[in-house]
Amino acid sequence: MKGTSLYPLRFEPICQYRLWGGRRLGTVLSTPLPGDGPIGEAWVLSDRDEHSSMVADGPLKGRTIRELMQQSPERLLGKLSPEFTRFPVLLKFLDVTKRLSVQVHPSDVHTALIPSGETGKDEAWVVLSAGPEARIYAGLKADSSAQGLRQAIADGTVPGQLMSFVPKAGDGVFISAGTVHSLNDVVVFEVQENSDVTFRLYDWDHIDPRTGRLRPLQADQAIACIDFQHGAIGPVTPVVEETTPVLREKLIHRTHFGVTRIIAGFPFVVGETEAPRVLVCLAGSGQLEHAGSKYAFRKGDVLLLAAEVGSCSCRPRGVVSVLEVSLPDAA
Repeated sequence: MKGTSLYPLRFEPICQYRLWGGRRLGTVLSTPLPGDGPIGEAWVLSDRDEHSSMVADGPLKGRTIRELMQQSPERLLGKLSPEFTRFPVLLKFLDVTKRLSVQVHPSDVHTALIPSGETGKDEAWVVLSAGPEARIYAGLKADSSAQGLRQAIADGTVPGQLMSFVPKAGDGVFISAGTVHSLNDVVVFEVQENSDVTFRLYDWDHIDPRTGRLRPLQADQAIACIDFQHGAIGPVTPVVEETTPVLREKLIHRTHFGVTRIIAGFPFVVGETEAPRVLVCLAGSGQLEHAGSKYAFRKGDVLLLAAEVGSCSCRPRGVVSVLEVSLPDAA
């Protein structure tokens, strides 16, 4: 990176086989899906040892986010660099064609359940499309208990313990650590803390075609980190920050990340001085202008605006819908 100025960085998506996935991400991403099997997840900004996102174009093409973070964390994270050794959020598109396992993530207080180098995990979804069987399961019924859940696992009646709702395109949903959750027949954008700790409570009797077996559960760990005070979780109520000439509404404003939705047919500004932001294009296309250069983007593109880049002018071609993801102190 020495001598190379940072610019809006677009990364190659990392597509992941999931038995519950489908092929609908082919209509979301700006690049074709690999193979012909079920793709459940496309990791579009990932600083994980096993999957590190690679810059797709420009002078830094082929470099990974892990390499950039190791070499110049302050250029990427600015004032946040003393707090993080990895890029602090993981961004994905999910195609849940068959039900996602009923699962839960630990919070930071559950230190005995979190491997070294990991953290608890809050996450949030923005629903991109909802099929005829779409449903989001989030939270437990009021009379649920650890003993009751153990019995429900033994009886195969876990779904009867879950609260749920029918989602629609555009819904934002926040899932805090300790919340039991699942998805069905939806395509969503997901932002989460950069952690990969998940405990399965129930798996709808899915048989993994690669093994011919049921997938293992982690019921003891899941029950240990459930917050039984969580009732039903529904869509968030957006906070409208601006209506003309650009619609700007904050969907998520939490400790670990924020998500703002912008719908515009006129130029607008994205990015933050001395802090990173990530731009996710959900519809339309346009250009970002930075340091006298133009950077095209289209539906499915995800661009990291590093702290060194700061704010950029965004010029839509027609109408665009984008998400701007912010990090802790910038949220």
